[in-house]
Amino acid sequence: MKSPKRPAENKPAVQAVASASPSSTRWPVIIALFLFAFALLEIYQPALSGPFLFDDVYLPFMVPNFAQNPLRDWVAGVRPTLHVTYWLNYRLFGLDAFYFHLVNVVLHAAAGYFVWLISRKLLAYVKVEESLANVYALFAAAVFLLHPLQTESVAYVASRSEVVSGLFFLIAWTAFLYRREVAIRFGEAVLVLLFFVLALTSKEHMAVLPAVLLLTDYYFNPGFTLEGIKKNWRIYAPIFVGAALGVAVIFKYVLGRSTTAGFGMKDLTPLDYLHTQFRSVVTYLRLYFVPAGQNIDYDTPVSHSLSDHLSWLCLLILLALTALAWIYRRRFPLASFGFLLFLVLLAPTSSFVPIRDVLVERRMYLPVFALTLCVIDVLRQRRFAMPALGGGLAAVCVILGFLSWQRNAVWASPLALWKDTVANSPRKYRPRFQLAYAYYQAGQCADATQQYAEAAKLTAPSYELFVDWALAADCANKPGEALTRLEDALRVEQNAHAWALMGMVRAKQGDSERALEALAQGEKLNPRYAMLFAYRGNIYMGRQNWDGAVAEFEKAVALEPNEATAREGLEKAKAARKRAGDAKAPAAVKAK
Repeated sequence: MKSPKRPAENKPAVQAVASASPSSTRWPVIIALFLFAFALLEIYQPALSGPFLFDDVYLPFMVPNFAQNPLRDWVAGVRPTLHVTYWLNYRLFGLDAFYFHLVNVVLHAAAGYFVWLISRKLLAYVKVEESLANVYALFAAAVFLLHPLQTESVAYVASRSEVVSGLFFLIAWTAFLYRREVAIRFGEAVLVLLFFVLALTSKEHMAVLPAVLLLTDYYFNPGFTLEGIKKNWRIYAPIFVGAALGVAVIFKYVLGRSTTAGFGMKDLTPLDYLHTQFRSVVTYLRLYFVPAGQNIDYDTPVSHSLSDHLSWLCLLILLALTALAWIYRRRFPLASFGFLLFLVLLAPTSSFVPIRDVLVERRMYLPVFALTLCVIDVLRQRRFAMPALGGGLAAVCVILGFLSWQRNAVWASPLALWKDTVANSPRKYRPRFQLAYAYYQAGQCADATQQYAEAAKLTAPSYELFVDWALAADCANKPGEALTRLEDALRVEQNAHAWALMGMVRAKQGDSERALEALAQGEKLNPRYAMLFAYRGNIYMGRQNWDGAVAEFEKAVALEPNEATAREGLEKAKAARKRAGDAKAPAAVKAK
């Protein structure tokens, strides 16, 4: 007996999908995609040649005693899929920063391809002619790939979480959009769920995918009804169960324990954060249309009420735009959908869940695409000659590409990055501190001490600030200032590290007795701090006490086998002791 035919109501969906199928791609479109890839490499070239920056140094592959661990140790945290990409990068190319940056760019290019696919499908839903849809879809992909707001996500290795999670999010959404029929099949639902899990285990805020799928079904399946949502219960039932479990895990293991996000920060309440986010979201809108004054560390004051810093005005702007999006949803379906999509994508980071950094450009990685849909919908309402339209859109992409290249030049070195950040946030402590450290790393130690002094004016100086300041002063050949800063550090916190540095500075001044006293004080605090014994070994070397030097360096190496200073000191001490022994031997023979 033959199986019954499927309901006729599914046929229009099949035809719609077929009309927007990727198989209809023309060679000019494929060539354009390759041109985008080439342009990306050129635009991101300054960052490709740059080193690891800022939080990059805290990633797993930078931890010497962890990097060699098996994969199971890398994936033990809350973002296992992201860490698999770091693990592969490290296994294949070691600690070469170029390849970490290159993988980011390749992943970004792949995400741009799926933005193009999604754009073509959405444009087919609103019945845009195919040749025109191809132009607008390429424009959407180009803006996504080239917009300077994307540089932080792509040029910053620690922000790979945005690119990887965004890529899997876009693949899941593409699989949902290109299903064969109105009602998603079981196999298609499994595919969407698989990539949803990969996105969620790359970064937690991708838990908004169910809301995006609901919005898509409401607007385009078949349009402004709940019919498509009801038919797609196969995807929504398991996805909401999974999303609920994911949110529970996030609240328990991330928001409940983190010191930089969640509800444990007493100085940043959920209501304060919400009031501040009204301003942040409006700033994101401004940065999309006018990408000027970009910054890795915005100095955005917290709004403790709606009256602080015009939060009420920003709330009114967002409410007005949301109302317009809803009222004109039938006339401008893509723009309406795009603006609501923009809000949904920002919701995990720009709502009431506090995050220490209240405004960060990398949060705009996917929302850039959402706002581009708004621009496309406004443009398509008017009739343009194809040459004029193509030329105008190409000009916009060239401008964005140039601005992005300029922004990538900032990511080429720590000094360039933090000079730019201090110029934009001169009254914020963290950029000053990071600029001082960048000067120190570059060997410009006098400039480093000046920046540490400026940073100390902006907040109550911490132990870390005083210690780093002391190291910069010592490097600048200012031992008196170095000792003063170490004394300041010890007033903040009694720590073996500071006492060890004090011993090191005093020894370099030739005051070995007081240096040994400082090292003894440090040993009382922490007898397992290896550098105490390494510095003492150096003092004994200066006194030609070879046996004492060897003993001290051996203690240091026993505590920290990978400590280069201790190992080199031990080799030198043993060699010196051997030379001294060899010199004594002939003298002893001659005496006999």
